[in-house]
Amino acid sequence: MASFGQLLANGIVLGCVYIFIAIGLTMVYGILKILHIAHAAIYTIGAAVGLVVFRFCGNFWVALPLAMLASGVAGVLVYQGVYRRMLDAPRIVPLITSIGLFILAQDLLQKDWLLGPYMHAFPAESGFPAIETRWFRLTSTEVLILALAMAFLTAVYLILTKTRIGLGWRASAQDREMAAAVGVNINRVITLNFLLGSALAGAAGVLVGLYYNNVYATMGDVPSYKAFVVIVLGGMGSVTGTIVAGLLLALAETFLVATVGFVLPRDAIAFLVLILVLMFRPRGLFGRG
Repeated sequence: MASFGQLLANGIVLGCVYIFIAIGLTMVYGILKILHIAHAAIYTIGAAVGLVVFRFCGNFWVALPLAMLASGVAGVLVYQGVYRRMLDAPRIVPLITSIGLFILAQDLLQKDWLLGPYMHAFPAESGFPAIETRWFRLTSTEVLILALAMAFLTAVYLILTKTRIGLGWRASAQDREMAAAVGVNINRVITLNFLLGSALAGAAGVLVGLYYNNVYATMGDVPSYKAFVVIVLGGMGSVTGTIVAGLLLALAETFLVATVGFVLPRDAIAFLVLILVLMFRPRGLFGRG
């Protein structure tokens, strides 16, 4: 079994990936109260665009921002083309629509003229050095994930707390109608919310593709429910809760797989942790009544 330090490092890296995927979902739910299942398809689109751009130019630092841009635009199109017309509909309507969009996107990505039913290698180099100590070792890709996580989460924090857009997001999450009444442009706020959240999902897709050297059309299947577990565990709509829950879930998976993995598969651990937490905190770790 790996050392405690190595397991801890692995869990933190995995937690950063979960946070990347789930934070956009949390932001959307915070304002619209919609479970945006199609978010996982945005994640796959980011990975696919990153792969295509990297194959074209061979530069990861060109592929990443273009993948984030493509994912952000895709998210905005989903909102403007679909969800915007459902703001006052019963919640089940956008949920079913989101599931349909996710299935449609996956089916399209499996066409031969897109990703097809194949797995594609993504052997990019980030340029970051590997880190090796007596307690743990991080590959260059893991260092990249940690560095980008700190940079992007800092950016999200500053946007949420220091800008008018962030104020609009928080006001809309509290009461959309009241926010509109005091002059918040709700359509603009939600559009930018989708843009940022989807861009982060696209970044997650690229980083996961790079980490596992693998991109394929159905790679959003597992993230679709892992992200759901993270946002419920952290408290629906809570960005802080998403960060804590993403790390908690990843650490639980990493340590449990290392110790009792022969009894409990990794993907079942997410729901075990969720059940245990909700038994004592029905609204999640940071949920409010």
